[in-house]
Amino acid sequence: MLTRPDVAIVGAGPVGLAIAWRCATRGLRVAVHDPAPGSGASRVAAGMLAPVAEAYFGERELTGLLTASAARWPDFAAALAAATGREFGYRTDGTLVVGLTGDDLAEARRLWSYQQGLGLPISALRPSQLRDREPALTPRLRGGAVAPGDHQVDPRRLVDALRVAAERAGVTLVPGPVTRLAELAAPVVVVAAGCGAAALTGLPVRPVKGQVLRLRAPDHRPPGFRHVIRGYADGESVYLVPRDSGEVVVGATVEERADTEVTAGAVLRLLRAAVDLVPELAEYALVEATAGLRPGTPDNAPILGPLPGRPGVLAATGHHRHGIVLTPVTADLITDLIVTGEPDPLLTPFTADRFH
Repeated sequence: MLTRPDVAIVGAGPVGLAIAWRCATRGLRVAVHDPAPGSGASRVAAGMLAPVAEAYFGERELTGLLTASAARWPDFAAALAAATGREFGYRTDGTLVVGLTGDDLAEARRLWSYQQGLGLPISALRPSQLRDREPALTPRLRGGAVAPGDHQVDPRRLVDALRVAAERAGVTLVPGPVTRLAELAAPVVVVAAGCGAAALTGLPVRPVKGQVLRLRAPDHRPPGFRHVIRGYADGESVYLVPRDSGEVVVGATVEERADTEVTAGAVLRLLRAAVDLVPELAEYALVEATAGLRPGTPDNAPILGPLPGRPGVLAATGHHRHGIVLTPVTADLITDLIVTGEPDPLLTPFTADRFH
């Protein structure tokens, strides 16, 4: 074990591990503290890299950060693959946004009109055009759109690859929990602990529950559709993420709760919406139903950079729904700040002092 690392990171999810890997490749001695790496929100996440479909009203600055990070994903994925020789489900098939009923389509149109107004690449499609792209979609669809730049990755395999890359770069993984930052003997401490950041720092990070299902295609064949599908079905919002392994991730609820119980009602709503959009999913096996806790903040944006009044302590938390897509830009911004001491202008809207 390192006696005195240059950087101590709390949290071995994708963000913490990516920062550790980037710091180590720039010559820093790094220790990552986590009793169960990869067991947090990333274990439940679907892995959509969706700066367009995730662009919501009133979140213009966050949308800019999502777009910047998505643009870094191809190089990030290539570097990670080269460092590890591993495949982690990075796919660039694009995303279809669909509406089942007239009301569903109106809701979808309202959002993608806003997204188009920001100059984001999303284009409306007629029902026949949607089914030309994905014949598995129900013929009852009223319409939709395509966001070709919204991609996906498998978060569980991503964490495994990042752990390998970090360890090969010389990072030390420390399995014990951290209850106080004063325990860490390092000149720089990065808190990338998700919901755990609140207890360690006092930051306004709260748990936001999400329930997610995993289905498997018959005979482990690939699912009958390639695109990520984000849809509205009789007022229920749902996403479907196909994997080459035959898995389909179906999610997700957004609940202001701190428990991780899976409820029958959530499973029913998610499955009904999923099958309404892609009827063949009724024949898939239900292999997992789980719940996790996203680290949310008052404005739904991450907290990045120095903590006021805490010299040497940096935050990389509060990513809410966007932890996977924001992994590359978070790693770059925090690593550059540690190495150079100069904050990138991209950090300015996301520092902790916005809540003081």
